[in-house]
Amino acid sequence: MKKLNLFFAATAVVLSACNSTKQHDMIAPAEKINVLAYPDTKKESVKDDYFGTIVEDPYRWLEDDLSAETKAWVQAQNKVTQNYLTQIPYKEAIKSRLSELWNYEKFSAPFKEGAYTYFYKNDGLQNQAVLYRQADGKEPEVFLDPNKFSADGTSSLAGISFSKDGSLAAYQISEGGSDWRKVVVLKTQDKAIVGDTLIDVKFSGLAWKGNDGFYYSSYDKPAAGSQLSGLTQYHKLYFHKLGTSQKEDVLLFGGNQTPRRYIGANLTEDERFLIISAANSTTGNELYMQDLSKPNSAIVKVVDDFDNEHQVIGNKGDVLYIQTNLNAPNYKVVTANAADASPKNWKDLIPETQNVLNASTGGGRIFANYLKDATSYVVQFTMDGKKEMEIELPGVGTASGFGAKETDEELYYTFTSYIYPPTIFKYDIKNGKSEVYKASAVKFDPSLYESKQVFYTSKDGTKVPMIITYKKGVELNGKNPTLLYGYGGFSISLTPAFSTANIILLEQGGIYAVANLRGGGEYGEKWHIAGTKMQKQNVFDDFIAAAQYLIDQKYTSTDYLAISGGSNGGLLVGACITQRPDLFKVAFPAVGVLDMLRYHKFTAGAGWAYDYGTANDSKEMFTYLNKYSPYSALKAGTAYPATMVSTADHDDRVVPAHSFKFAARLQEYHKGTAPVLIRIETNAGHGAGKPTSKIIEEQADKWAFMFQNMGVSYHVVK
Repeated sequence: MKKLNLFFAATAVVLSACNSTKQHDMIAPAEKINVLAYPDTKKESVKDDYFGTIVEDPYRWLEDDLSAETKAWVQAQNKVTQNYLTQIPYKEAIKSRLSELWNYEKFSAPFKEGAYTYFYKNDGLQNQAVLYRQADGKEPEVFLDPNKFSADGTSSLAGISFSKDGSLAAYQISEGGSDWRKVVVLKTQDKAIVGDTLIDVKFSGLAWKGNDGFYYSSYDKPAAGSQLSGLTQYHKLYFHKLGTSQKEDVLLFGGNQTPRRYIGANLTEDERFLIISAANSTTGNELYMQDLSKPNSAIVKVVDDFDNEHQVIGNKGDVLYIQTNLNAPNYKVVTANAADASPKNWKDLIPETQNVLNASTGGGRIFANYLKDATSYVVQFTMDGKKEMEIELPGVGTASGFGAKETDEELYYTFTSYIYPPTIFKYDIKNGKSEVYKASAVKFDPSLYESKQVFYTSKDGTKVPMIITYKKGVELNGKNPTLLYGYGGFSISLTPAFSTANIILLEQGGIYAVANLRGGGEYGEKWHIAGTKMQKQNVFDDFIAAAQYLIDQKYTSTDYLAISGGSNGGLLVGACITQRPDLFKVAFPAVGVLDMLRYHKFTAGAGWAYDYGTANDSKEMFTYLNKYSPYSALKAGTAYPATMVSTADHDDRVVPAHSFKFAARLQEYHKGTAPVLIRIETNAGHGAGKPTSKIIEEQADKWAFMFQNMGVSYHVVK
């Protein structure tokens, strides 16, 4: 066991740029925090042979999330972590400030279903947003209140789908953050429940076919062992007919006949075509179609390989509109006749450009939402591909929500940036005019802050964009507490988005930086591929170079630099602190993929192989993964940054065993006075649906840990 004492100089660093006219009380960090002894994590003799190389895995027993030993270990680790956090003098002040900042009404964009307009609203500190509805000329009424799903707010509304006439709705419930869902059907008029609750639904939309029933997808639950961590291999597409038992649901696609790891289904708006997307990994999909206007019609394959991405975004009679990156890494829109919609018959409608396209339809138009250096600009086209106008946005940031029904004359979109709180705009499709529909009520003055994009050079000479946000007047003296965030995977783009939690850092004179690393989708599929498999090191190099840029330009220095990332971003943080432990002061690997040799053996992890490769692919792939895998790459006797690993006991996407094993070995190998802790949230999952109370607690812990380990004082804003 280890005993750890943490000391700080009596004179704390005073943040620059806190010269607001408001009065501040300054709370210094603790001069000394006594850390309880880390749990004595047992080691077992477990060895694997990969192509003649023996790899030891002494903490594999922590993969068993059902065992009493693992549960006892979790409790012991949380005791150490909470003991540390409660000794930070300003933790409660930060929590209080976060609660104050969070306590304002939040709205979603409205959407119409049948005779009602629906919208989500959170009064301020409600654990879950409430779904309201409003009839013309009437006051809004509560339609669904997820806060009543469970006493502690940990069950959430995980999606809802309405029949075309709006008379029926099917909604999903997630319990404790799990990806396994229940589905409840009700009549919207009186909210009477229809039939039995469906269970064991996972990674699924709900696509109505008239009022007869709906399509959904799921896996067979693991027959033995943990249902949270057990392998979920093949998706199945079912049709559930209302008034019948789930046991009678018809298997339409997947399973043993057509084994696919991910299957999704939706209907075109006119409900003529059932569109099925099938994939074995997170990139590339087959496309299938069934013409429901013809009784007993067959499901027809449109695209017969997994080489590219394809999505049907709408139809007009027999004509299908398809977004694809086939021969267009930045995507384009093509049309095809349903009689033979195979790629050889596709016709370009909106050609590929140098910017990444995300297309949607509404009001008889196509909206092309382009990414230009990770920020939005939107162009409106007619359905025959004629450009009508560029939509004027309120600034440089992220615009989303350009979708509507074919007969709609207006739509609602949301615009945000790192210093622009989410604002809902009402858009007139015919004349192209936008007006503010609902502004954010968050207590934040954007005029006091600035956000700018820079381009820095990575190790191999690649130019990488990064957006840096801070309070105006911050002195570039290398002493500003800075949080660098990244992801870099699965073609996911990090675009500017406002965060209430980040106000804590910004109003303290700190700096928030987001790097758009390779592996993401900011510059299309080429950018994505450049950060996959045996090019994954590019992602880590990009992030390390971002940190070095911030240091070189005097935004911060090693003593005031923290890095953060979740899921694939947790892998990013884990890899970077093992490769450059000297570069960072604080690290936050959250719900991370940290054991790259075994990630594919849990839940749907095998589907990530397109990005990562697996240790079983080849000796070369194993060697590459083993070199950067955070769990493998930890070295005994190394001084690592102050680290707070975070995970959740119900995370059935990236199982908590990744974080458990990594934290155990990090505590074993770490040499130095910086704390290495693991924060394990109970009754929570990968992140979606997390109640407000848990979010605030988690964010307060994060900022307190970061400031304390940088020796930074906290200024209480009054």
